Amino acid sequence: MEKQRSFSLKRTKFFIFSSTVFFSIIFLTLFSFWAFKSDPLIINQEAHFQFKETESTSVRFVTKPLNLNSSTPRFVNLSQTHFKKPLNTSNPSTSLKIFDGFERNSRNIDGVNGGTEGEINSSVVNLSQTHFSKPLNASNPSKSLKIFERNVNISDLKPVVYKGGKVCDVTKGKWVFDESYPLYSTYTCPFIDEGFDCEGNGRLDKDYMKWRWKPQDCDIPRFNATNMLELIRGKRVVFVGDSINRNQWESLLCMLTSAIKDPKKVYETHGRRITKEKGNYCFKFVDYKCTVEYYVSHFLVHEGKARVGRKRMQTLRIDTVDRGSSRWKGADVLIFNTAHWWNHYKTRSGVNYYQEGDNVIPRLDATTAFRKSMTTWASWVDKYINPRKTQVVFRSSAPSHFNGGEWNAGGHCKEASRPLNRTATNNHAEKSSIVEEVISQMKTRVKLLNITNLSDYRIDGHPSIYGRKGGGSKGEDCSHWCLPGVPDVWNQILYVHLQSMVKKKMYS
Repeated sequence: MEKQRSFSLKRTKFFIFSSTVFFSIIFLTLFSFWAFKSDPLIINQEAHFQFKETESTSVRFVTKPLNLNSSTPRFVNLSQTHFKKPLNTSNPSTSLKIFDGFERNSRNIDGVNGGTEGEINSSVVNLSQTHFSKPLNASNPSKSLKIFERNVNISDLKPVVYKGGKVCDVTKGKWVFDESYPLYSTYTCPFIDEGFDCEGNGRLDKDYMKWRWKPQDCDIPRFNATNMLELIRGKRVVFVGDSINRNQWESLLCMLTSAIKDPKKVYETHGRRITKEKGNYCFKFVDYKCTVEYYVSHFLVHEGKARVGRKRMQTLRIDTVDRGSSRWKGADVLIFNTAHWWNHYKTRSGVNYYQEGDNVIPRLDATTAFRKSMTTWASWVDKYINPRKTQVVFRSSAPSHFNGGEWNAGGHCKEASRPLNRTATNNHAEKSSIVEEVISQMKTRVKLLNITNLSDYRIDGHPSIYGRKGGGSKGEDCSHWCLPGVPDVWNQILYVHLQSMVKKKMYS
């Protein structure tokens, strides 16, 4: 009887133990399955990235996708990498683009220096010594990365491609005939005013539209209107300066509008039509919630009047910035220029023209007055512009090409139908050096957009006798530029600069 009770007790304990183990296994299995479903170790959650800068290292990303579904072996080196959140490969069929077209040099993040390039292609991805701390959602490769608090697709930011590891100076190069140009036409862009509409005014040759600038040490990306609109989404792009800056502003309007399907989605906020007379314009791109604006300011300082003897005469207050400067504040991209009005004819040879305070200076040369005015402008920028919000650009002087006299003395350029083989004499060298000196002493970072040398070849790009319908006897225009034409290249270089600033902000 004692043995039978003992055997029965052992069998009960064994049954309880077996049941416990069985249900524990079931519970652990279900829990593991739930945990795996709720938190997979792959990219569906947000991963965060930031490249750790290494000394004298250059990284280049090329336009090839990393396809996680490919049968070809892929090797990803993530040595010394720290993940804040797990990567997700829950969708292996997704083709993940790794920074297409992006080139980074640790010595110059703006992308103007060459150097040793380590390539990352679709087969091998080396992210050695990389720390992930900024959002990258790779579960949806079409999803944009937030740059400047706006959506910009990193795969669309094309690189400056270097040759032979040289420093790239985009001002040195040559013009190459390219049948794929222009990027727009006088018939597709309604914003070209009469003075720049050479084709509409009767110019028959079209070759002046088809020249592309090719720097000698690098290749700059072609202007992409959609990418540019993404770069300025929700922002204000403001041009301030003389009619040459209006020339560039109209060019940018046309280049951007080429990406807009519905022309009603681009309009002037005050209903104004572009002419020489009205100086202030604000065009809104509805789909991108951005504006591209122009404000006339021939000298960047205040044009006013003062009493000289018994007469009240026009003067230039070289110690006071233009009265319209309140409109410039708050811009996200601010492009300035001045130079073309700084000549003896338009400043009355400096006789009783320049003013400081209440004092009208009896005589002052244009160069000294220009330096004082640039210093006034620089002080205003340093005081009122927030460099964390606003990219400030100063465009250098665009050359004129008058042969046989000045603009008011029979000068002409009508025989020109091709670019020059060499640059002409730079009549803006002194002013350019003053601009560079003033900018170098500013607290605010200012990008000098140097277009003088490359434009100097383009004697063929001016309106000449085609600056008005039917020509006329008022002289030729060898200062402004036909559209489409040379200012499109200025905006291409501006586009490259803004891309470089996006990339720099990524890694700052």
